Amino acid sequence: MIMHACRTAAAIVFAALITTPAVTPAGLAYAQAKRPGLPARAHAPAQTAPGGTAGEPPPAPPAPSSKPPPRPPVAAAAAAAAQIPGMADARFFADSVADFKKALPAKAGPWLVLSSGGEDGAFGAGLLNGLSASGRRPDYAVVTGVSTGALMAPFVFAGAKYDTALREAYTKITAADVFEAGQTPQSFLDNWPLRDFIAKAMTPELLADIAAQHRAGRRLFIVTTNLDAERSVVWDMGAIAAHGGAAAHKLFRKILLASSSVPGAFPPVPIEVEADGKRFSELHADGGLGGQFFLAPAAFLSATADYRLPATALYIIINTGLQPEFAVVQPATPQILTQSVDLAVKVDTRLMIDRAYLAARRSGVGFNIATIPPSFNAPSRGPFDPKYMGALFQVGYELGKSATPFSTEPPAYPGAPASTANEGEKPGAN
Repeated sequence: MIMHACRTAAAIVFAALITTPAVTPAGLAYAQAKRPGLPARAHAPAQTAPGGTAGEPPPAPPAPSSKPPPRPPVAAAAAAAAQIPGMADARFFADSVADFKKALPAKAGPWLVLSSGGEDGAFGAGLLNGLSASGRRPDYAVVTGVSTGALMAPFVFAGAKYDTALREAYTKITAADVFEAGQTPQSFLDNWPLRDFIAKAMTPELLADIAAQHRAGRRLFIVTTNLDAERSVVWDMGAIAAHGGAAAHKLFRKILLASSSVPGAFPPVPIEVEADGKRFSELHADGGLGGQFFLAPAAFLSATADYRLPATALYIIINTGLQPEFAVVQPATPQILTQSVDLAVKVDTRLMIDRAYLAARRSGVGFNIATIPPSFNAPSRGPFDPKYMGALFQVGYELGKSATPFSTEPPAYPGAPASTANEGEKPGAN
């Protein structure tokens, strides 16, 4: 079920590009070297170009026959004031310090922060299951999630009774449960399978349990990116669940889909809002665009801030590898984008970890972080390989059961990247 598209933002860009007809045979060879066992066209039958031979790239498909109608103009002031009809407490901009303070629970407690990472969310799912098995998993006062972290967060927030659902979501799915090859007017891939899976997974019982925890004073925050405003939006998912009814449940599911919709790879998700008595739609996409995890508004995390986090302890789970990995990049667009985005995600994640560490120290709050061990190198046969995810889940599970599942300091910065046995192949955790 749940992950945002591929193991990292780089992987989903990669998957999107290799499923388009523009990729050359050389590019496909590179793709198969990086993802052993990956078919030439993921989730699409082999094709033969007219007059050609098997194995040659098929001709470009015709342009989509239907395009979304142009969106009407909206004043910036109206967009900034927009609210969800009937749910004024549903959300706030992530850079709003006043709204952030207002949304926090009255009672202090431990906070859990879940990062992006695609299918590598199997690590976090395993670690949380392991913590439950050890009897040392607290009821976090605040749970935040971005991208794959957003998709696991509802299960985590609702309690250990959903550990089995969380495990199955990260060990039993395949790429066919997440996306389908074929362009839409807004993306390389169509993520209707993920949309449908989210709809089935977010059951009325789960949302009722989330609503109950919200009323008890805990908070569940999920982040999306408002493409129109170029701002991150924090959604109070417990407040939405507490509203109840079909409209609230539909919005809940839309937010989860949006938080995991990598722009270009997946279409953005339209969300209906209201301002000045007029209704219009916003376009929301992957929460990772504004940062690989969410802790607090950026102003509260700056080097000159004096804000103290109102938490008793901070726990961060990083669902992506942080080590550089060597691979000879061929001079083609898919390969260049893949390696570049992969690097950018790792750099951004490390910088955010450092900021969170300094904020915790300034606040006198215990800092705890769990990351995928650098030694993990199980091979992946393609996006959302159940064997790969199962191996990573088990690594997380054993760490969660161990005496020291978290480190109290950020992971050390690496030196020179280690070469793999096959310099064109990356291990599973990237």
